[in-house]
Amino acid sequence: MSTEIIFAVSEADEGGYVASALGYGIHTQGETIDELRAMVRDAVDCYFDDPTAAPKMIRLHFVRDEVLAR
Repeated sequence: MSTEIIFAVSEADEGGYVASALGYGIHTQGETIDELRAMVRDAVDCYFDDPTAAPKMIRLHFVRDEVLAR
């Protein structure tokens, strides 16, 4: 059992945010950061049927692409 699960979070092209767990098949989205947090918690709860097997900490890692014109 891992004590932590990390989600890579990025802004969706159509608005809002998408999150994908690193090393797990967990993906979710939300229109706001608060909604995304709730959706991530719900997705983790659904993925781990046994609450004792679920990681104790969820980390959101925000990824942002930045393009520099030359």
